[in-house]
Amino acid sequence: MADILVLYYSRHGSVAAMARLVARGIEEVPGMQARLRTVPPVSAVCEAVTDTIPSEGSPYVSLDDLRECAGLLLGSPTRFGNMAAPLKYFLDTTGSLWLSGVLAGKPAAVFTSTSTQHGGQESTLLSMMLPLLHHGMLITGLPFSEIDLTTTTSGGTPYGASHVAGSDSKLPLTEEEKRLCRALGKRVADIAWRLAEG
Repeated sequence: MADILVLYYSRHGSVAAMARLVARGIEEVPGMQARLRTVPPVSAVCEAVTDTIPSEGSPYVSLDDLRECAGLLLGSPTRFGNMAAPLKYFLDTTGSLWLSGVLAGKPAAVFTSTSTQHGGQESTLLSMMLPLLHHGMLITGLPFSEIDLTTTTSGGTPYGASHVAGSDSKLPLTEEEKRLCRALGKRVADIAWRLAEG
């Protein structure tokens, strides 16, 4: 079994729910399994000290998780059209992986959640791709053969899966958003499988 890393940060739970759906899509591909990981919060005031294991949810990511993965899906809530600081903070520690080129040639994709329909989903997804491109990863999105992209009135973009959580961050994922999350996970896992098969 090859691992596809689903790395995310979630503040109110929407991105975590998306990550679980992405993982389900990954595991629809024979020989592939999802490895769910998160990042700890950061503090703007002082160096944050957190337990080495979160009290709930996915374990915290390590650089080894990235070294060992056959593909990567990166998820974050939107913060002013960009990824959340905790995820960016972790990615800024991956310089040694960049130097070794360990992620080069591996497939990757991104997903996000916003409070509003026009809260910066696409700019967030595009900004999340930038460090992955610097690592030499093969970026994939969602093709319009995914019919939900043409019919959704909630989240969903060709740049990656997305969700509109509402101003109180409590709207559940729509059926279209759920299917697009699973499709994105399956797509990355399928590409990883094809690359491994040569």
